[in-house]
Amino acid sequence: MQEAELVDGLPGAVAARIVSAKADGGVALVVLDVAGLDAPPRSALVGDLRAALAANPDISEVRVAMTAEKRARRVLAVGSGKGGVGKSTLAANLAVALARQGLKVGVVDADIYGPSQPTILGVQGTRPEAVDGRLVPVPTPSGVPLLSMGQIVAPGKAIAWRGPMTAGALSQLIDADWGDAELLVVDLPPGTGDLQLTMIQKHKPAGVVLVSTPQDLALMDTARAGQLFDQAGVPIVGLVENMAGYACPHCGELSDPFGAGGVEAAAARLELPFLGRIPLSLTLRISGDAGTPPAAGDGVEAEPFRAIAGKIAEWLAASA
Repeated sequence: MQEAELVDGLPGAVAARIVSAKADGGVALVVLDVAGLDAPPRSALVGDLRAALAANPDISEVRVAMTAEKRARRVLAVGSGKGGVGKSTLAANLAVALARQGLKVGVVDADIYGPSQPTILGVQGTRPEAVDGRLVPVPTPSGVPLLSMGQIVAPGKAIAWRGPMTAGALSQLIDADWGDAELLVVDLPPGTGDLQLTMIQKHKPAGVVLVSTPQDLALMDTARAGQLFDQAGVPIVGLVENMAGYACPHCGELSDPFGAGGVEAAAARLELPFLGRIPLSLTLRISGDAGTPPAAGDGVEAEPFRAIAGKIAEWLAASA
């Protein structure tokens, strides 16, 4: 009996963990990938497998082997050469939107000096534990685990570290115990300094998403950041235009305080994909302060993040 015949009809959670399966003389030989699972879920997985195969009249015995080979985990950086363009809000909401599309996603807040992800993702005041010398990410209400220096240092305390210390902190966050996460969305600080170089050289992002507001001043810095990643051989997934237009909540009139279309035009000029635009929104600002990212819901504010995340998911699948 071939693998396809054995796997057909198994519960989805079991089928997704099968490395190989075959049957010979009524004996089913199944290898399961149990990476990231503790003892109770491993036992439940094996039990579900045995129960499902017991219903097959051609199977008289089930032999199960388990492997915990480390899964390849990819890094997606979200960056901009300039601060204040909404990069952290974009990173958090993209991570949530990608998770809702079926990816197992974790968030690394690499903005060592100005960590904001604990607030945006609603876990301000929490602290990660360390097990066997590795940090364990903190779950968030939106379903994406998080590690940030904002969870480690005292609230409001300034971090006055030189480059090597920030590089070491970044490695602790990325090399933590992320379980079965297959993608880490890394919220980078602005600029093109030591931390970005450590990210590129040591952790080798699969790609980078660049975000900018539409005006020329922000675009110049974003172009510099893009040049750094391009020279280092890190693929640029595409550009996102943030704070793109504002609808007055009283009269509904549309205005463009930061200009319009600048990022899309820059993407065309640089022959890079334009992933989409996020409008300037009071609701988005309030949700960020409240720790309730719009991408976790189904409102109109979630749609731009969902659409951009869909394009990124397609890029990740094509480049795997």
